[in-house]
Amino acid sequence: MASSPFVLLLLFLHTLFIIFLQNQTSASSLQQNFVIMPLKIQTLPHGTPSTRKLSFQHNVTLTVSLTVGTPPQSVTMVLDTGSELSWLRCKKLQNLTNIFNPLLSSSYTPIPCFSSVCKIRTRDLPIPPSCDSKKLCHVTVSYADATSTEGNLATETFSIANSSQPGTIFGCMDSGFSSDPDEDSKTTGLMGLNLGSLSFVTQMKLRKFSYCISRKDSSGVLLFGEATFPWLGPLKYTPLVKSSDPNPLPYFDRVAYTVKLKGIWVGGKALQLPESVFVPDHTGAGQTIVDSGTQFSLLLGPVYAALKKEFMAQTNGTLTPLNEANFVFQGVMDLCYRVPSGRAGDIVSGVPAVTLVFEGAELRVSGERLLYRVGDVARGRDWVYCFTFGNSELEGNEAYVIGHHHQQNVWVEFDLVNSRVGFADTRCELARQRLGLGP
Repeated sequence: MASSPFVLLLLFLHTLFIIFLQNQTSASSLQQNFVIMPLKIQTLPHGTPSTRKLSFQHNVTLTVSLTVGTPPQSVTMVLDTGSELSWLRCKKLQNLTNIFNPLLSSSYTPIPCFSSVCKIRTRDLPIPPSCDSKKLCHVTVSYADATSTEGNLATETFSIANSSQPGTIFGCMDSGFSSDPDEDSKTTGLMGLNLGSLSFVTQMKLRKFSYCISRKDSSGVLLFGEATFPWLGPLKYTPLVKSSDPNPLPYFDRVAYTVKLKGIWVGGKALQLPESVFVPDHTGAGQTIVDSGTQFSLLLGPVYAALKKEFMAQTNGTLTPLNEANFVFQGVMDLCYRVPSGRAGDIVSGVPAVTLVFEGAELRVSGERLLYRVGDVARGRDWVYCFTFGNSELEGNEAYVIGHHHQQNVWVEFDLVNSRVGFADTRCELARQRLGLGP
């Protein structure tokens, strides 16, 4: 029997209502699936040693702001995909005021030294945790650039937007991160985001996170969770690599975001290197790490030498080498140039691009990302610019490291479910606007 027009109208309106509810549910679920945060670039002081050799230090870092404790205290943390343990500075040192005060938080709980958590060993904790005078778990965290900090393990409530994670394990530190109080004063601590059991990613049970680092506006986007945006082009993914050796290797970081580097191009020319130079050896030396906590990219000696030689050959007659043997920018970059201040923009933008070729993906570095102006250092009317790839062996590092400077204007996604890292070229300042974080 045919339905009446009135019945058909009711069915139509009912269908529209169901579709409306589904759309509302999907929108609500999307809001709950990810959290968006502003990502900022924090510039820290250099200093100018009389030897003209600028020492290695974290002079530019990526930072995010969040709240910790009950009631919440505002903190600023360095975003570091190369570290595991998150920590906050808890003790006022010298003129430092940017600290977290555990005495003001009802949710702060120190971890006793007999706890199983206190027995965990990680690459960040080369010295085994110990008991202090109050029988609390004492740790010393060390990094590849010889900086370190120490304090106690504790649990606390970390809050991001409307999402809170009580009982998060972190380090409540009572010593500075570096020997420079001006550097220490810029941030409250560090957020460890690698794959380790104590990392923020693991404790928050994140399936995916992304960031996009702007270049000129000194800001960007950090996204925790999973989301798809129509304005973002397709990502090219490269799989994460794990060591096949069941035993710990001295130079292989098992909880780092390790990818497979297969080759390097300068302009339209590939470096004539065997792929074996990019494969970790029996000690684990030679892994390639995506690290937001390192500013510039580092290559092992032979690969750096080949890249340096080819870049110099292709810029011969265009760039004027500095030719000062003692000038090594940040202790690892020894290829620097004199660039006339009035022509710097045109000269820097015209250098040949360097392309890092991974399995399934590429990262193209060009222009301002390849040559970095060294602060106020000048030679007459020339500014000093340095090539932004460094020799990791000058730092005593046994890995290839892809730093955050070369990730600028690239959407970088860490997909933990599918064990891969994705890259997509984009304008991060526009991404920031589209995600409602302002200009």
